[in-house]
Amino acid sequence: MEWNTLLGSILTLSGSIFLFLGALGVFRMPDLYNRMQAGTKATTLGTMLTLLGIGICHTEWLGQIIILIMFIALTNPISSHALARAAHFKGIPLTAKSVTDKLKEEESKEEVR
Repeated sequence: MEWNTLLGSILTLSGSIFLFLGALGVFRMPDLYNRMQAGTKATTLGTMLTLLGIGICHTEWLGQIIILIMFIALTNPISSHALARAAHFKGIPLTAKSVTDKLKEEESKEEVR
């Protein structure tokens, strides 16, 4: 077994584990905001590792896969943030276990001004 196949397989397996943990986090978290965070962070890293592992195994695809990884690294957190803000403005409540709501605090400060 060549080194690039072994390294690619390890990275792909690591990415798959992160994707599984992200799915588990989405299932276990109590509210939309926590689910979104668990899903976004774990799936971003999991997808990037999986793609990088495939790119190392198939070096002829590596350039295209690097472009995909950069696209995912830029768009996934931004879209998650936009969806969370939209959910907050729509009025979807946080879980009762949440300690602070920084966005609500900022909104109340702006209303006072």
